[in-house]
Amino acid sequence: ELGDRYVWFAQCLADKKAVFYGAYWCPHCAEQKEMFGRQAMKKLPYIECDRRGQDAKPELCAQKKITGYPTWDFSDGSRLNGTQPLETLADKSGCELPKEEVKE
Repeated sequence: ELGDRYVWFAQCLADKKAVFYGAYWCPHCAEQKEMFGRQAMKKLPYIECDRRGQDAKPELCAQKKITGYPTWDFSDGSRLNGTQPLETLADKSGCELPKEEVKE
């Protein structure tokens, strides 16, 4: 099941203090979430910036000067804007991506 494949990758991002800021209405955020899958999203440190969204933290987003979605912040103080390939997130965080399943 693909949805479970990135669970530990998401957990690693959380452990490394990477943070994904977004808004529920943002198509690029939806695209980013789909890359991880539903199970992994439960582990991913996602911050909802629109006050109408679920568990929203608009004050935190303002404090962090989030101006677009998705935005990724990393523990080294660096930031990436826009939908990121999982490979890029792996490189930035030092988390290993699960290998493609090899079909026999």
